[in-house]
Amino acid sequence: MDNDIRKLLEGVRDGSVSIEDALLEIKKEPFVDLGFAKIDLHRKVRQGVAEVIFGAGKTPEQILGILRLMKQNGQDSVLVTRMSKEAYEFVSAEEELDYDPLSRTAIFGKCHEPDGIGTIVIATGGTSDMPVAEEAARTCEIMGNEVCRLYDVGVAGLHRTLAHMDEIMSASVIIAIAGMEGALASVIGGLSDCPVIAVPTSVGYGASFGGLSALLSMLNSCASGVSVVNIDNGFGAGYIASRINHMETRS
Repeated sequence: MDNDIRKLLEGVRDGSVSIEDALLEIKKEPFVDLGFAKIDLHRKVRQGVAEVIFGAGKTPEQILGILRLMKQNGQDSVLVTRMSKEAYEFVSAEEELDYDPLSRTAIFGKCHEPDGIGTIVIATGGTSDMPVAEEAARTCEIMGNEVCRLYDVGVAGLHRTLAHMDEIMSASVIIAIAGMEGALASVIGGLSDCPVIAVPTSVGYGASFGGLSALLSMLNSCASGVSVVNIDNGFGAGYIASRINHMETRS
């Protein structure tokens, strides 16, 4: 959060930035009203991470307009979530994007070099949970985290989980993603010594109620240190995990 302001103040101190330029930077308009969206240009200063574009429900033209404005205001990397293939094809004709159709995420610019305190492990109960997992993983990566993916390690074959104890025990944060009964979060929570962020998914048969069963199981986890985000919210889990993984680097 403080890095950009700190660099600005250090520039004033060592003479590489004038007081006038520093004042201009601080006084820049906090948001820009595009009519269909108000773009928060000060979010990176406040929170350390720039605004993320939620693509669902936005037209391709709206996504492109927001992206262009962020780019014009010095944002060198932007994450777009829940972006349709049609929106990607429209926007990519104007701006270069790294698009992942599995997670429906797009990255403008480059991911930041990993500078967190450790590795974020992302584990899924099954292969069907991978779209949510990749949304979490790409969120973590653009925010400067090293990511370790452990996919299809669900409790239906517990030996698959136990085969990765080195990764689980050396993680700084773990994101446990599962549908069905959502038991993976409790198992990993009982094996690890770091925060576990549980993500219920809408994967499952009728009585899973579109992920509600997994959500309630994770909320009722008997393992300590497990927190829960909303159903299919890979982005939210990745964002929280990144914040945890950067806590000791704040000064």
